[in-house]
Amino acid sequence: MTTGPTWQQRADVVVIGTGVGGLAAARAAHRAGSDVVVLSKSAAGSAATATHYAQGGIAVVLPDTDDSVAAHVADTMAAGGGLCDRDAVTSIVADGYRAVADLAGAGAVFDQGSDGTWALTREGGHSRRRIIHAGGDATGAEVQRALDHAATVLDVRGGHVVLQVLRDTDHVTGVLVANGDGIGVIHAPSVVLATGGLGHLYRATTNPGGATGDGVALALWAGATVSDLEFIQFHPTMLFSGGSAGGGRRPLITEAVRGEGARLIDARGASITEGVHPMGDLAPRDVVAGAIDARLRQTGDPCVYLDARGIDGFEERFPTVTAACRHAGIDPVRQPIPVVPGAHYSCGGIVTDVAGRTDLAGLFAAGEVGRTGMHGANRLASNSLLEGLVVGARAGAEAATHAIAVGRVQSRASDAVGRPILPRRILQDAMSRDASVVRDAAGLARLQDVLASAEVGPVADRADVEDAALTLTATVVAAAASARTESRGCHHRSEYPGADPARARSSTLVLRDGVVVLETPAGVAS
Repeated sequence: MTTGPTWQQRADVVVIGTGVGGLAAARAAHRAGSDVVVLSKSAAGSAATATHYAQGGIAVVLPDTDDSVAAHVADTMAAGGGLCDRDAVTSIVADGYRAVADLAGAGAVFDQGSDGTWALTREGGHSRRRIIHAGGDATGAEVQRALDHAATVLDVRGGHVVLQVLRDTDHVTGVLVANGDGIGVIHAPSVVLATGGLGHLYRATTNPGGATGDGVALALWAGATVSDLEFIQFHPTMLFSGGSAGGGRRPLITEAVRGEGARLIDARGASITEGVHPMGDLAPRDVVAGAIDARLRQTGDPCVYLDARGIDGFEERFPTVTAACRHAGIDPVRQPIPVVPGAHYSCGGIVTDVAGRTDLAGLFAAGEVGRTGMHGANRLASNSLLEGLVVGARAGAEAATHAIAVGRVQSRASDAVGRPILPRRILQDAMSRDASVVRDAAGLARLQDVLASAEVGPVADRADVEDAALTLTATVVAAAASARTESRGCHHRSEYPGADPARARSSTLVLRDGVVVLETPAGVAS
């Protein structure tokens, strides 16, 4: 704890996060003439972002193809389990080609076909081949490389941990930050949260180490609203490693492998998805993850297998997957790949419109941390980089406009604050046991009891922030999952296996006097 900030600075726009949403926002705000400061809690550079690890690609409707915005919208709506906002989906999808072309203009290089146009692949839930990719299965790394290069003109600061979004009665005034010089304040009328996801709620995840729900927690602490956080997508095919019992990021096997013809089988060679969904192995992720989970419960096997041996040129098409498999002692050209579902993507987050505006003036959100209504109850594959590019750029432009309108602001001096904190291993064990692919009332009640045991502690550095953020975010997930007594999208309740039409609405949550409050929309039983 400290008696007050030891340093103060000013900016027009503060962006928190250096992945696709954050750098797209920072670029847009900078182009609008704002004084922009970009903060990252990591000193590791782009390798710390989820964007860097994205394999599959970007879902985008290209001109002069048999695809259409209407078809992409329809596929997104179908995957979203009845909770997508059609207007939001249409707005973002329709802006996709412009956003991707802008990224290409910044230097991003995508794979091409023999005719010199961008090569397209297909992934689960898509009715067309509309996924552009780079380096075979290294799209995120190329997107991050291009954005990092474009961001060399920006003030990007690593090793800066945001402890609190500061506000007065009705709008944002800046951020409380810890860095090597101590705790300080950056006064700013606009703040963009682009902090990524929350995969480290669980022992095993495809997310990098910084995905600890920071943005969700910062928004809740500031008084903003969150929604749809019960919908956590478990990627169906995370590489299984029998000797890896601890937590941490594990490689995923991109959905594009199935798009090119790989089959999901169990240890006896039987299909996992046959008879489960008309699209088989290319069904939406929640369907495939649920089918895998059911088969593992039925058989007691530790994993299932992805048989990609029939794909010609596998090593050239999927170099990242090949390297990850061989590092684990598996040759995907000659052996089926052992896989299990792994915590991957949060479909919910901070409630925003399609320009990233939250319900707190001056606070914006973009990327995985935001909830625009694009994903509903389940994200369609490769819509994440699309949304990050589109909404990130819009949020940055809106943040710049807001900063001009508000002008100079002054934050009151603020101390580092105390928050409920549960030890991370205890939290991850409880979440992995009781709020994973399939949930039930008894497990969720047990989880809530564990979370209620958290003790208030100081929040003054990265470890404190992450553990406090995980504790609050887990509490929100548990509350939302307990209240949704149905199975919808990537939220599965074993005692409620079907969807309830009366619950086809999103619930929202806020923090009031330190207590998570679930607000139930009209038409949904409480």
